[in-house]
Amino acid sequence: MKKKFLVIGNPIDHSLSPKLHNYWIKKYRIDAVYEKKLLNNNEIEGLISNIREEKIHGINITVPFKKMVIPFLDKLSTEAEISQSVNTIYKEDNKIIGDNTDIEGFKLSLEKTELETKNKKALILGAGGVVPSIIIALKKMQVEKIYLSNRTELKAIELKKNFPEIETIKWGETLDFDIIINATSIGLKEEDEININYKQISKNKFFYDIIYNPPETNFLKNAKKYGGTIKNGKMMFIYQAQKAFFIWHKVVPKADNETINLLDI
Repeated sequence: MKKKFLVIGNPIDHSLSPKLHNYWIKKYRIDAVYEKKLLNNNEIEGLISNIREEKIHGINITVPFKKMVIPFLDKLSTEAEISQSVNTIYKEDNKIIGDNTDIEGFKLSLEKTELETKNKKALILGAGGVVPSIIIALKKMQVEKIYLSNRTELKAIELKKNFPEIETIKWGETLDFDIIINATSIGLKEEDEININYKQISKNKFFYDIIYNPPETNFLKNAKKYGGTIKNGKMMFIYQAQKAFFIWHKVVPKADNETINLLDI
């Protein structure tokens, strides 16, 4: 019987996880299928019990469930524990385990750009499920100072409880930074705009958007227009998927040009 894997989220239409995982499943001749599922909060528990009963063999989690799933799990990996964020679930020794492959995915994608991060200042926009992973990765990469700005200030203050070293600033404010990361979902829709003064801040700064579909959000387009260096979340997406794939199938799939081109939208 084919093993079944899922990515869950709300919204979920934009997710290319099935495309990537099914490509690797076929390439490495694994008897499995990977699908996407739009989920509501009240369906989490039922879904986890499907893993317990091995009707489903693994799940990837995207917005807004990365933290919400935690109470339903038996055990967290170190990364998931520190970040309080889960993006990969599997069953091992009769326990349902939550893991976090976002930290490594983001870190690797940034390292591959050969961007100098040591002693630099970073500004993160957003305070959602993936942000703790980004903070942890940036700290591992010896970023000197991390600022955080979120539309709902309360969420930013909540996050500061876990990461007291970050500094929160008001939404729409910017300051002297070297790297700016959009970790919000603003950009999934074509008309989405992040209102900051690109003209004033873009020159020679590095702009990173976690969103990979569309490949160039307005955030990146505006930054490029005024001389910023830009990068979307495609490589982060591939690297976090690579690690999840290994957890489930014990195969490290190649993140080669063919894989990268597969995701060109």
